[in-house]
Amino acid sequence: MGLFVFILDKDKCLIAGKVTDKYISKLTDSGFLMIISVVVLAIVFFLIAVRQIGDIRLEIWQIMSMGAAGVLLTAQISINDAITAVNVDVMLFLFGMFTIGQALEMSGYLSHLSYRFFRNAKSIDAVILYILFGMGFASAFLMNDTLAIIGTPVVLLLAKEHKINPKLLLLALAFAVTTGSVISPIGNPQNLLIALGSEMKNPFLTFMEQLLIPTVVNLFIAYLFLKLSFREHFNTASLNHTRQPITDIRLAGISRVSLGLVILLICVKIMLALTGQPFDLKLTYIAVLSALPILLLSKRRKDVLKNLDWHTLVFFASMFILMESVWSSGFFQNIINNSGADITMTPMILVISVFLSQFISNVPLVALYMPILSHANVTAEGLLALAAGSTIAGNLSILGAASNVIIVQNAERKGKLSLGFFEFARVGIPLTIVQVFVYWLFLV
Repeated sequence: MGLFVFILDKDKCLIAGKVTDKYISKLTDSGFLMIISVVVLAIVFFLIAVRQIGDIRLEIWQIMSMGAAGVLLTAQISINDAITAVNVDVMLFLFGMFTIGQALEMSGYLSHLSYRFFRNAKSIDAVILYILFGMGFASAFLMNDTLAIIGTPVVLLLAKEHKINPKLLLLALAFAVTTGSVISPIGNPQNLLIALGSEMKNPFLTFMEQLLIPTVVNLFIAYLFLKLSFREHFNTASLNHTRQPITDIRLAGISRVSLGLVILLICVKIMLALTGQPFDLKLTYIAVLSALPILLLSKRRKDVLKNLDWHTLVFFASMFILMESVWSSGFFQNIINNSGADITMTPMILVISVFLSQFISNVPLVALYMPILSHANVTAEGLLALAAGSTIAGNLSILGAASNVIIVQNAERKGKLSLGFFEFARVGIPLTIVQVFVYWLFLV
């Protein structure tokens, strides 16, 4: 007797197999306790959607923190498991990139770069296309979270300078960094996990050959959806961009060195992958090493750290704890197992990865799904469907991608602007459906 589910061993290595009678008894005897984590997750989703309890306005990081506290207080996850659930690599990566982004913004160098990039965009349509394709393709190699960190203050400045609806530009940025990151094995963490965990001989070439054209199509589709959804905000007025001054020359110089290090080290990472070298230059190393000039050489390091986006770091730590608790409950794994669907077929891979990424996040989903596909000897197209589906899931809702949370939290902190759950979803849901269909056409 046994139930086919997925559990984590002590070293966090995913294993698939038959659960023992003793384990099933434990799950059965616990009754409602088994799904408390899922109930807490549902409450978190609801609160993020409404963001209001009476006269109290809640921020996303506060809601996620309450969710983590909820599963801890109800003993759905132990303190030790909660500590180990927090992905240190992700936290250090975000810390390093937040440091660089904050220094770039404080020095005025980010505004200067923004002017140089957008100065030829003379209309709102051109600005949207520049964001979608410029930041979209940049995210494929600098990683989507990096562009979310750097891009948010840039689009907020554009919105203020040209009186463009900031929500339009924030959505354009979110769709850009999510969609654009599909085409590269280092565009986001889940793609990297697929590339490293599969037998792709040349993942950069494989991703590009199969996913470049549909991704270009999907970036154009994102533009059309934005224009349709915000048609009253598009006009024919010509935009004149103002050169932004650098306010702190010394900090700008150090920030430029840090940004240069990010680009250089990522190029090194790409070359190591292309040449088949065994050394893994982790994105964490890249972010931390690149932030060191600011932390060690800048006289304004305390100001940089003081203004860092600590709330988003708290959000991610809390999210890891809550998602670990939900994952360990086996709730969603059981739903998949009992559905009777062939989850190794490309259409099902796309649908399941988009759907479950909303609840257990895309990286845990890929870690869960990869052993199944590997055991079934799924083709490269199936693995690329997993990459595309788990990534494009970020366009469906705010919680579909870490980059969305970074953008929303930064917008609230820097621009005092709230992009609501339903405001995102009303464009994101139909956009995601169409984009999934496009990837399906190219991958089947």
